[in-house]
Amino acid sequence: QIHTTTLSNSQTMWQPAVGATRDELETPCLVLDLDILEANIAKMKAYCGDNGLAWRPHAKVYKSTALAKKVVEAGAIGVTCAKLSEAEAMAAAGITDLLIANQLVGERRMQRLVALRKIADPIVVVDSQLHVDAISTAAVAGGVVIRTMIEVDIGMQRAGTAPGLPTVELARLIAKAPGCEFIGIMGYEGHLLLVDDPEKKEGSIAEAIALLNSTRAELEKAGLPCPIVSAGGTGSYPYTARQPGLTEIQAGGGVFMDLLYRRQCNIQDLDFALTIHATVTSRPTAERAIIDAGRKTMNMEFNMPKPVGRDDIELTSLSAEHGIAEVKNGPGPAVGDRVQLLPGYCDFTTVLHDRYYCFRGEALEAIWQLDTRGCKW
Repeated sequence: QIHTTTLSNSQTMWQPAVGATRDELETPCLVLDLDILEANIAKMKAYCGDNGLAWRPHAKVYKSTALAKKVVEAGAIGVTCAKLSEAEAMAAAGITDLLIANQLVGERRMQRLVALRKIADPIVVVDSQLHVDAISTAAVAGGVVIRTMIEVDIGMQRAGTAPGLPTVELARLIAKAPGCEFIGIMGYEGHLLLVDDPEKKEGSIAEAIALLNSTRAELEKAGLPCPIVSAGGTGSYPYTARQPGLTEIQAGGGVFMDLLYRRQCNIQDLDFALTIHATVTSRPTAERAIIDAGRKTMNMEFNMPKPVGRDDIELTSLSAEHGIAEVKNGPGPAVGDRVQLLPGYCDFTTVLHDRYYCFRGEALEAIWQLDTRGCKW
């Protein structure tokens, strides 16, 4: 279904009907292959299950409540959100088990967190007493209890408490704080996603996750139950899920896959569900082709997007609205030809778009809005 209230009259007029072909799409746009998407979802859910883990995939990559519902229907226990506003949108869509994997600061956000708790069951992440005090004050005032998790720094050197005693001390504060329920710990081994050697990568991830396990042991020794131990990104999940002690995996980007995960992270078991569709708009020379997709359509920070199914062109640079491709051999594409591209990194690509054109085989089945796009606060 097209949510026409979010589209201008002009945009609505030119949206293709269900059953349309890819050639009927206006470009540039994002195209989602539903068969591949569903296969990726099934693989990730099964891999977590085979290792005795729950799956709580991160929603920051796909930014769509329709897709979030799909992963929950496939067996995910809920979703992980980057921001409070993203969690609010998910709750409004009926998804209630939400991990907000970020620290929340400010009185207004505390009020919003309390309001969210009244329609959903969020978990909020903290790494200091300041966070705990603010949540406790707001929760008591609002008459709610909020599940509270500690983020532990396991080597990422971003947010998080130090493993061991500092985490135990903060957990004690949470356990005593009215309106807060200590529910567990999380860490992110994101600093290890790009380790090239598989054996070294697995060993380094094992060491990082061991910090979570030792911290959990210290928590339990101190009489503080720790039912949730959460970690894992798409670039590491095949290794992370095999580590003992975890209860859930947060990896979500693998439902789409992209060149970063394939090339730099060496994730080989998932297929490319998301592509960028563009049109050749100019052939100024025999050696150069111009497409209508530039930096406002796709990202080139980690990898230049790669044409699918053709070796005669290679993207060399992007400007705001143009992609410049070198013709490598043969005559190359003609003006008006369509080009499909694999995204370099989906997180930095989807945020540039308003909707997914979802295909089943060769026919358009649905248009999904990226309705959590812009949820930054």
